[in-house]
Amino acid sequence: MSRIVHLNGAWVAEAEAKVSVFDRGFLFADAIYEVTAVIGGKLIDYAGHVARLKRSLDALGIPAPVSDETLLSLHREIMARNDLTEGLIYLQISRGAEDRDFLFSSDLAPTFVMFTQKKPVLGNPKWESGISVITWPEGRWVNRQIKTVQLLYSSLAKMEAKKAGADDVFLVEDGLVTEASSANAHIVTAGGVLVTRPLSNALLHGITRGSVLDLAARAGLAVEERAFSPEEAKGAAEAFITSASAFVMPVVAIDGKPVGDGRPGPVSTRLREIYIEDRLASAI
Repeated sequence: MSRIVHLNGAWVAEAEAKVSVFDRGFLFADAIYEVTAVIGGKLIDYAGHVARLKRSLDALGIPAPVSDETLLSLHREIMARNDLTEGLIYLQISRGAEDRDFLFSSDLAPTFVMFTQKKPVLGNPKWESGISVITWPEGRWVNRQIKTVQLLYSSLAKMEAKKAGADDVFLVEDGLVTEASSANAHIVTAGGVLVTRPLSNALLHGITRGSVLDLAARAGLAVEERAFSPEEAKGAAEAFITSASAFVMPVVAIDGKPVGDGRPGPVSTRLREIYIEDRLASAI
């Protein structure tokens, strides 16, 4: 059975969902998106994702297509319509459609799309083996704190990782790691300090990142927000990435060099456990 998607206020079968060829999301990547994990029919870290959605819309000057109350209702309805108990909900909002021009009208009606993906977000087999990454030059636009659909460079970088037999990349700018292709990057030093890059326009302000750092501090783990180099990452005791779909994913090799003993470490494993426990308790 095909999915039911939400498109501009209507519920339609995915095969019937159509967006104008003149939509600025298609022509200019003039759009933002969000993704929220669903476990047990409940939304994980929903408040954080909605807050970031508002920041992204404000940054681009795109009006919110629905109220906060309606947005939550739509999330619940799309879960029900697609019998989604575990997986992901994506939403995408573009500035709208009009004849192609770099300049845009100030009164465009945004295009608003929501769809689901059923997938086992719990029990990810990669949690047990970890992933490998290669370092790759940073090539995205500078305003990475805005969650736009400008994902081509990240997609191409991830394909380069696949060609090299790896799972992902650590993007590097001015000799320092910014983040992975679609996740925030972290290391754990030999002294047990969790190190991650501070928030700026160099990286996406990850919702899972923020939750994990908060939980790490509450668990008594030392946290240091600073940039780190690929060399420091390769010599770290542990490395991991965080995202809404992977939660806390161990990185066990960088450019073919094992991180630590080349296996998921105790810090990332524990952080994933307490993250899932805490987020399930606060899910809505």
